[in-house]
Amino acid sequence: MYALVDGNNFFVSCERAFRPSLNGLPVVVLSNNDGCAIARSNEAKALGIAMGAPWFKIKHLAESAGLVALSANFALYGDLSDRMMSLAAGLGPVQEIYSIDESFIDLSGVRGNLVERCHKIRTRILRWVGIPCGIGIGATKTLAKLANHVAKTAERKPGSYPEELAQVCHLGALSPSELQAVLAATAVGEIWGVGRRISAQLIEGGITTALDLARLDPAMVRSRWSVVLERTVRELQGTTCIALQDAPGPKQEIACTRSFGHFITELSDLNEAVTEFASRAAQKLRTQGSQTGQVLVFIRTSPFRPEAQYSHSITVPLRRPSADTALVVAAALTGLRAIYRPGFKYAKAGVMLLELQSDCVQQGELALMVEDERIVDRARLMSTLDELNDRYGRGTVLMASAGLAGNRRTWSMKQERRTPGYTTCWDDLAVARA
Repeated sequence: MYALVDGNNFFVSCERAFRPSLNGLPVVVLSNNDGCAIARSNEAKALGIAMGAPWFKIKHLAESAGLVALSANFALYGDLSDRMMSLAAGLGPVQEIYSIDESFIDLSGVRGNLVERCHKIRTRILRWVGIPCGIGIGATKTLAKLANHVAKTAERKPGSYPEELAQVCHLGALSPSELQAVLAATAVGEIWGVGRRISAQLIEGGITTALDLARLDPAMVRSRWSVVLERTVRELQGTTCIALQDAPGPKQEIACTRSFGHFITELSDLNEAVTEFASRAAQKLRTQGSQTGQVLVFIRTSPFRPEAQYSHSITVPLRRPSADTALVVAAALTGLRAIYRPGFKYAKAGVMLLELQSDCVQQGELALMVEDERIVDRARLMSTLDELNDRYGRGTVLMASAGLAGNRRTWSMKQERRTPGYTTCWDDLAVARA
């Protein structure tokens, strides 16, 4: 038996935890550079605002409907996520943090009333962190995901499902006829693992609900579609096919890309941006205990502007796999100089680390063996660099080519509506006055 704990409209809920005046108002959180909506309150959804809606297309609702738009504050969201997940872990012995706002819990061996236990954890998260959440319980991860969808939908749209399933939904506690009714009331496109393309094909074939999908023969599904959809069907039928992962596997690629807050044309500004992106990617690389063998860098103009267009990328191999920020940055800047062309207004750049391998794997070369002692020293230097930035804040120690952190860079993202870092910055800490 599994439970899925999911924060409701998580980014918006994080903002409301420190600004109760936003409760009841339509609120959206915008992406980098305040481009489009990446989180919506229920009130914003009721206005017809779709996920990913461009801000310039919905900003008129600020005047006509009182829409509140906020810039993303990912440091705050990450901190509140850690707090929420630590409380959610009290549900069972094994936890898989699936995303910033979702967590699977293995309920094997947990005694007592599971619904009552989930209600207590949900109340604790709401009181201690300020985040409302829905909890779904099912015999498989797919059924737990469906149960969570039912729990949140029953609360947000009364009448779609029985009211007693709101907030916490335990599919395992339902009778066979009640479970069939829930599956029949769920559109096939709402099932975890069924994408838009597959959903359209299923609907075209007359398979419109989760019940229709659960009644299919898994072998037929595998031959007609894929083993992935077969696995989904088996999970809907109650057979566990997706194991719980208490620790995520290492990434096969690491990327850091950003759109600029303003168009930039000078190579010096691009050098700063690419240095920053390469440094962040290298830190992520060390965090998962990996090394990279190739560094890809790209730059491009905006395809939505009438100006002259240019887009190019290049991959620069390293002499030997490394997680050294200086080597990664040097490779990225070498590639940047090779693809840069003057006279264009660049809107985005990025760095990707490829050919990742564990840092436990060392490739010895006769010509390089004399460098081993220096490489160890560099590893200690990188460890110290990470510790300083973790302790005193990202950007405390930078590569020189990244420019001065205190200066307002021309390529910095637009975040004109960003709220304070209530839990991540001492200067923004809320003050209670008598």
